[in-house]
Amino acid sequence: MPNLFTQIVTDRYKTSIYLIFFLLLLSAVFTGVGVGSVGIPPVEVGKILLDQIPGVNMPSATEGTLENIIMEIRLPRVLLALFVGASLSVAGASFQGLLRNPLADPYTLGASSGAAVGAVMVFYFGLTIPFLGSFTLPVVAVIGGFVSLYLVLSMARLVSKAMSVETIILIGIIFSSFLGSLISLMIALSTEELRQIIHWLMGSVGMRGWPYVYLIVPFFIIGTALLLVHWRELNAFGFGEQSAHHLGVDIKRKKTVILFAAALLTGGAVAVSGTIGFIGLVIPHFVRLLIGPDHKHVLILSAIGGGAFLIFADVVARTIISPQELPIGVITALIGAPVFGLILIYKVKKQR
Repeated sequence: MPNLFTQIVTDRYKTSIYLIFFLLLLSAVFTGVGVGSVGIPPVEVGKILLDQIPGVNMPSATEGTLENIIMEIRLPRVLLALFVGASLSVAGASFQGLLRNPLADPYTLGASSGAAVGAVMVFYFGLTIPFLGSFTLPVVAVIGGFVSLYLVLSMARLVSKAMSVETIILIGIIFSSFLGSLISLMIALSTEELRQIIHWLMGSVGMRGWPYVYLIVPFFIIGTALLLVHWRELNAFGFGEQSAHHLGVDIKRKKTVILFAAALLTGGAVAVSGTIGFIGLVIPHFVRLLIGPDHKHVLILSAIGGGAFLIFADVVARTIISPQELPIGVITALIGAPVFGLILIYKVKKQR
């Protein structure tokens, strides 16, 4: 009986957490769509959004211009923030699970920097792969992120056969600095592309429109699906690679798939929004504190929490000094950097 009671309490707690996260995401969407230079009440936002569903006819007292504001400007911006935040959070959760360290995320492992180098190369050289067209930017960014991850892990293996997590993260940070210098070099040598590159590097989901939403969706779906399919393997990696091997996990193949999926998510997000740091670090860590280490829940809640967080961050970025906008990366860094420091201090003290 005590075990049954504990299970019921645990299940209710998890259900409550899911409900809170879904309500948080819903409130973020309505806030992101309704707040701006022209305020739109939540009721009218709901009516306009429901009116877009085929077969639903919602009477609305608002002007047609407000519908255009929502459908052509704010909704694609909110959805882009949702997919970017979710992608970076899920990628961060997978990195942390695979490497067994809360400090691992696309930013600290060099994946974001590698994706950024790939994207800046597309801008700088004006690359367009014929059979990819508009998908050239995210595909090259994904390749850059995956190559960067591969080089970081290869270098860590050269430094130490044991490939300790601390070594991987340290090399990832060093590699990020090196890739950052390559980006600076391309900026210094650029002419007409300079404004486009700098604006993109600051990180933003504004003035992108539906085409960018369509670009990130396939990468988000494929990358997230691959990781959700492998949630048991991520749980096994939490016990160490040797233990995972004893549990029947094909270490090399599964690690490659997980890293590829995380690079897919990171590259897709960086390609459409620029470099936005710390989401993949903070959100998964916060989710683990609430729900525990089971990746069946961690991945899903990280996606919801990351999407909601970036929508709220975008609202702050475009309203705090209105009518001007701050780069969204500034807001996430102001929040994420102190949290990163606190996590690092906590981890060091725990090891003593």
